[in-house]
Amino acid sequence: MEILWWLAPPAVATVLAMLWVSWLGREGRGEVDREVAVRRLDAAMSRPTRVVPRAVPPRTSRSGERSTGVAVRPSSRAAARRSARDAATRHAS
Repeated sequence: MEILWWLAPPAVATVLAMLWVSWLGREGRGEVDREVAVRRLDAAMSRPTRVVPRAVPPRTSRSGERSTGVAVRPSSRAAARRSARDAATRHAS
């Protein structure tokens, strides 16, 4: 039992947090009339925003093909063919 004493402070903090949250969320505390809430929302929505809309960059990927975020290297066969072709052009000249 002595080994679990380190667990006591976090357990007490958890219980206190649960009690505090249940007290905050109880029925009837801080209720606002529906019409007052609607007026506040209307006032907030009609205020001009300070946020500047971002320009959407043009799509650079091929149409219909989605990027997976994974870099794909050419297969080893294609690299071998390319190196063979390069070697043949070097010997031919």
